[in-house]
Amino acid sequence: MLKKIRRRVKTIFTKPFKQKPRRKPSPPTTSPSPPTTSPAMSPPPQTADRHHSRPFLFPQTHSTVLPDPSPFFSPNLTSTPLPTNSFFQNFVLKNGDQPEYIHPYLIKSSQSSLTLCYPSQFKSPAFIYQSFISDLTISNSNNPNPNANHVVSSFSDLGVTLDFPSGNLRFFLVRGSPFLTCSVINSVSLSISTAHAVIELTPNSSCTKYTIKLNNNQTWLLYASSPVNFTHDTKNITSSVFSGVIRIAALPNSDPKFDSVLDRFSSCYPVRGDAVFTKPFSLEYKWEKKGWGDLLMLAHPLHLRLLSDSDSDSITILEDFKYNSIDGDLVGVVGDSWVLKTDPVSVTWHSIKGVQEESYSQVIEALIKDVDALNSSAISTSSSYFFGKLVARAARLALIAEEVCYPDVIPAIKKFLKETIEPWMNGTFGANGFLYDSKWGGIVTKQGSLDSGADFGFGVYNDHHYHLGYFIYGISVLAKIDAAWGRKYRPQAYSLMADFMNLSKSNYTRLRCFDLWKLHSWAGGLTEFADGRNQESTSEAVNAYYSAALMGLAYGDSHLVSIGSTISGFEIQAAQTWWHVKEGDNLYPEEFTRENRVVGVLWANKRDSGLWFAPKEWKECRLGIQLLPLLPISEALFSDVEFVRQLVEWTLPALGREGVGEGWKGFLYALQGVYDKEGALVNVGRLNGHDDGNSLTNLLWWIYSRDDQEVGCDRGGKFCWYSRHYSH
Repeated sequence: MLKKIRRRVKTIFTKPFKQKPRRKPSPPTTSPSPPTTSPAMSPPPQTADRHHSRPFLFPQTHSTVLPDPSPFFSPNLTSTPLPTNSFFQNFVLKNGDQPEYIHPYLIKSSQSSLTLCYPSQFKSPAFIYQSFISDLTISNSNNPNPNANHVVSSFSDLGVTLDFPSGNLRFFLVRGSPFLTCSVINSVSLSISTAHAVIELTPNSSCTKYTIKLNNNQTWLLYASSPVNFTHDTKNITSSVFSGVIRIAALPNSDPKFDSVLDRFSSCYPVRGDAVFTKPFSLEYKWEKKGWGDLLMLAHPLHLRLLSDSDSDSITILEDFKYNSIDGDLVGVVGDSWVLKTDPVSVTWHSIKGVQEESYSQVIEALIKDVDALNSSAISTSSSYFFGKLVARAARLALIAEEVCYPDVIPAIKKFLKETIEPWMNGTFGANGFLYDSKWGGIVTKQGSLDSGADFGFGVYNDHHYHLGYFIYGISVLAKIDAAWGRKYRPQAYSLMADFMNLSKSNYTRLRCFDLWKLHSWAGGLTEFADGRNQESTSEAVNAYYSAALMGLAYGDSHLVSIGSTISGFEIQAAQTWWHVKEGDNLYPEEFTRENRVVGVLWANKRDSGLWFAPKEWKECRLGIQLLPLLPISEALFSDVEFVRQLVEWTLPALGREGVGEGWKGFLYALQGVYDKEGALVNVGRLNGHDDGNSLTNLLWWIYSRDDQEVGCDRGGKFCWYSRHYSH
């Protein structure tokens, strides 16, 4: 059993903060699976094959639908691959004037000004969102070109720097900072306006701190690196000429002790932050800071759960210092670096416990029929998403055949996989194919390069991890069962994988979809959304990183196994934190928790019970989209058996609606099999169809590999298989 994390916690009301020396990390434990590298995990090879001087690239295209990044990125950045699912993506799309949620503030840039909002929540049983109001807007009061664009001069895993060249302002937007930090270059008179009314502006004796009280009951604190004079009227605050650093923070609580905490940490500010994979199932945040004193940042609920016990001497958690957030309370943490450790997940080809031997015959009977029905020439879709699902579905049959000791069908599956995968790898699939876009630096499809709506927006970088994850799963299985084929197509395989898994300088941006601060993926691509990035299916995200780890297993690449497994672990924890809504949870408002067991679409600034393709009442779709594809790693994603029962019982009444798809029913019955194997088998036997990425064989494999004798645990529900193999 994994021990619960214990760490030293101090309240903000007791001892002064002291910087403590970092404790040397203990060496990583060894484990049978997955393979690991040395504690310092170097970046993966940039080439698809060490014997190739250059990595493989698919044929280059000049897309007609992609936006031009040059208006918003500094020229020194546009020569390298650029992020396409970033936390600051709205800042570089269209006019760049839609807000982004950079915790704890909604931030909007428009017309050479930057607006800050400490948002309140709108709550209902169907959705939750944070309302944007222009609490404070900062600009140069004498800007000679007030309509000029902002420019992204640099970005990192945990922050972005926005420059306003015509206004001589630079904003360091670092995620989780309770302060907005602005560097005022040259001598500038600042203007701070508000949509509310300024009822009080009070300086300290040195004029380096001002308390701003607004008529909406908000109090803001402004800190200056040198004395500055501010005057105000009802809507505007104006400074004398100033150069230096300005920091602004909302006061989260009227208690004066919160004021003193912000005072104490006002002189140290982060300018960027990097997230480093140092060991398997571990991630370290390192902030670059300026000023003096200790660094105060904010942690979301998953951060707090994953903060390492071994890091307790180098950080101090301020349990009582909190900001409100749609993601749960953001809690103060003092320290220049954090170490986050997720529960290990075991990446395996087959089920964790294995199919019960007495059930082999039922699985084999379905397997023979499903394999006999494979026919590559009968495939009518040219969609990269639906085609990828068909490839992965067939690959599942090969692995199930191995698991139930029936290799007779594997040659037919191998033939189907070659016939379906090779045209995409060779560029001979006439109706569609993979191409390389050098404008942003990534793979697009032939159809997507001409039509932004084709392939669900793949051509504008939407859903890349979903589509490519299915292909990589099929490629990994084929490379496993045909090593010669795997060697031949390794360059193309690694190029597909690197599109969303890249960590180092190459032809692709760094971790295209995975958010290293939220610890889950985004799928929105280069489309402007008022509520920021979004993701619907966490299970398809898990599939992408799991499939990358399987590719590592197929090619003997222990680094890829380790990175894929680690990101899978974080994605699973995030899904269980923010998408899975357990009865009695207090993360979300009571009215939303009461009506929902799973979030439909999770946005940076919104939680929606509806789906992109279905209304909130279609609960079977909401369950299914968080489970498909059904895989061995699904055991870890749905490891809490009590929650699985709640989810199934919440969904079942929706099956009484006319027109419910058989494929969606199959996923519901799969989860029923976690705690009611016999009932699930009866229900599966009545199905007359399956999802295009699923099969009767796969459903029977899943149900017959459930263990009747499992017991629960506090961190993994019933499935605690990982605790037998790993410890921190």
